[in-house]
Amino acid sequence: MRFLLAFWLLIAAFAGTAAAQDRVFGLTSKDAAAIKDVIQRQIAAFGRDDAAGAFALATPGIRRTFGSAETFVAMVQSGYMAVYRPREVEFRALLTDGGRFVQTVLVVGPDGVAQLAHYPMQRQADGSWLIDGCWLAPAPDAST
Repeated sequence: MRFLLAFWLLIAAFAGTAAAQDRVFGLTSKDAAAIKDVIQRQIAAFGRDDAAGAFALATPGIRRTFGSAETFVAMVQSGYMAVYRPREVEFRALLTDGGRFVQTVLVVGPDGVAQLAHYPMQRQADGSWLIDGCWLAPAPDAST
């Protein structure tokens, strides 16, 4: 009898999860898709050498820090070529870090080296998402 009760409680919990629109860490699947879209759009803007377009997808804090699209893109070109000109892009886990959401993306740079790009994301007052930085780490499980 306890087994059946536990089973039905488990089923009810899953049903509640589905009713919450596939929430992960308090995000809906729509939020997760929007986060992925913003990152894809920035990578595409880099690919077109659209500095203004890439810069517009960064948070106001990042834009204040760099001051101009040209300065921002120069920094990305000098230290983040795997993000600026990736050969491959594969979205990985959406994580939480200190109360913020971080999207991990496997990128293979023009040199063929795979890295994990970590994108902290920030929800804006209008509900949209912008990129609040990026850091790179080795991708130990990647085979290129």
